This record gives sequence, C-alpha cells and structure tokens, in this order.
Amino acid sequence: MQAVWQGYLDMPPVTRAYSTACVAVTLAVQLELISPLQLYFNWNLIVYDLQLWRLMTSFCYFGSFGFSFFFNLMFTHRYCQMLEEGSFRGKTSDFVFMFLFGMAFMIICGIFVSQLFLGQAFTIMLVYVWSRRNPYLRMNFFGVLNFQAPYLPWVILLLSILVGNNAVVDFLGIACGHFYYFLQDVFPRQQNGFKILETPLILKWLFDPPPVATVVVDETQRAGGFDWGINGEEPQPEAQQLPQNGGAGDN
Repeated sequence: MQAVWQGYLDMPPVTRAYSTACVAVTLAVQLELISPLQLYFNWNLIVYDLQLWRLMTSFCYFGSFGFSFFFNLMFTHRYCQMLEEGSFRGKTSDFVFMFLFGMAFMIICGIFVSQLFLGQAFTIMLVYVWSRRNPYLRMNFFGVLNFQAPYLPWVILLLSILVGNNAVVDFLGIACGHFYYFLQDVFPRQQNGFKILETPLILKWLFDPPPVATVVVDETQRAGGFDWGINGEEPQPEAQQLPQNGGAGDN
C-alpha cells in the first residue's frame, strides 16, 4: 500500500489532479452520491440554469467501474503523464494551457455534435499530441500491429469503428489534437509564421516556479578586502623580510 501511495505522489501534478478527479467522480456515481444526469454536457443547462460544473464533469466521467472505465483511465493517465514528463517537462503552465485549449475546443464542438461526455475525446487529443511529438517511436498494439507513433490515434479510431463505438468521439479528439499541434508546433516554424498560442501570464504565475535570482558579485567587492589577482588567481603573499643584523636578541 505504501508503494501505491508513493507512486501516486510521484505523479506529475496535472496528471495526478486529472486522474484523481476522474476516479472521484466515478466513485461518487458508484456510491449514488450523484447521478450521471448531473454530470453530462448540456449547453442549455449550463447557460440558462448556470450549471457550470458540467463544463468540468463532462470530461471526468468515463462510465461506471468496469473494463471500459479502467481501460480509458489507464490510457488517459499513461499519455497524460508521458506528455507532462516529456515535451512539457518544467512547463506546467503550458501543459495546463493545452488542457484549457482542448476543453474549450471540445465544448464548442460539443454544442453542435451533441456529445454527452467528452473525456474519451480528450484522451484521444492527448494521444494525438504525444504521437506527433514522438514521430519515430515504434508502437506495438496488442502484439498484432507494429507501426510508428503518429499512426496510433488512427489505429484507435479504426478499433472503435470495428467494435461499434461512436467514431465521432475519436474524430473530435483527433481534430482537436491536430489543431493544437498545428498552431503550436507547425505554423510558427513556417515562412512568415508566428506564435499564435501564448500561455497567459496568470498561468505562468500560478503554476511555474519563480525564477532563481542570480547574484553577481563585483570582483572589487569580494570578501577579504584585498586584490584577488588577475584572471581570478589569488596572488602569492610577499616573502617576509628578514632582519639584516641577526635576531631580536642581538646587542
């Protein structure tokens, strides 16, 4: 149990927070503290009844405990953690901004495609961004297919179609991931391109550690109050002058 708790504490902060929210929401449903009807995405209830929590809970519920829930949670945790510890290492504010961008994109699309829960699409977005930032990594899918990482979202889409799942969810995640990847990684590197997505300063202030101040010491003000020599070398002390006519006891 101690190892499990330590593993939980060792998760990067954004991955730990999102995984905890998904488990907490699902556990609350299982204990019948809340109902899925209070969680799903409904734009009319959000706007007219001000049920603003639906903007978050629709991303945190993967269904009741079972194989589907654990598979989705494992997938989400894995690729969220690899992104946060990989291309977003030391850039927590940028990772949070990607979360907010993806959620906003899917909320806008969710108004028109009538999706009740957006968590699976959000997972596909994470997978897409990770796969495009690791283009040469070889993948093995259930020991059957071997392919490079950028094909992973499309393999998942194909699998969803084969098992009869709603392919719109996967298309939504792929579209959101590609839109973010293009604006963040592709367009700024094009001729006459420029950076469009800029992390707000408030996120940098909240999530990034403050820079460590570097104190520059004036060479003439070093401790000791004497010249430290040229090129930082400490000068050798001068040889002590010995008395010419013997010691102090001479007459």
